[in-house]
Amino acid sequence: MLREGPSALLDRFGFEVVAAVGDAEALVAAVAEHDPDLVVTDIRMPPGFSDEGLRAAVRLRQDRPHLRVVALSQFVETSYAADLLDSGDGGGVDYLLKDRVGDVREFISALHRVAAGETVVDPQVVRTLLKRGRTPLVAQGYTNAAIAEQLVVSEAAVNRHVGNVFTKLGFTPGEDRNRRVLATLTCLRGRHDSAPHPGPVTSF
Repeated sequence: MLREGPSALLDRFGFEVVAAVGDAEALVAAVAEHDPDLVVTDIRMPPGFSDEGLRAAVRLRQDRPHLRVVALSQFVETSYAADLLDSGDGGGVDYLLKDRVGDVREFISALHRVAAGETVVDPQVVRTLLKRGRTPLVAQGYTNAAIAEQLVVSEAAVNRHVGNVFTKLGFTPGEDRNRRVLATLTCLRGRHDSAPHPGPVTSF
């Protein structure tokens, strides 16, 4: 029932479903057989119902860097979430908590964005991953004005420092609508290089 429901939904919205499988090994085999553009997988799959689907997704992206993956979960599996976000060609990934999928059309929109190469990250996933270390205010979603208030400094000073961070990370002004999320993903991956994420990044 849990497989057939999403399959019917995807079919209804114009996706061609080439396979619906019940465990991680079958997922890997189906991708090898059908070479799909997009995989939608549950994090928990048989036989262990722990993180088999997530580990399979990371493995698939290692072999097929351009494979788009949407991972659905009831919890944030921190041990592999960052690996998934940084897998493949760096774009076309969605890590989404099931209880945040409140609108079918929003979910379908996320699938289309991921298929087009965007990375979509559930804010709760970001917050959970950032709890492992110091949490930057930008990554928490604060505006520059709110950061200035928190730090008791001028907004102009915050604008200048945030702009410097974007410059050091290689994020140009033309990417302004995505730069804050790009910086957040860079923080999550623990990168210290200046290479920008290759694709657009959005979050719910």
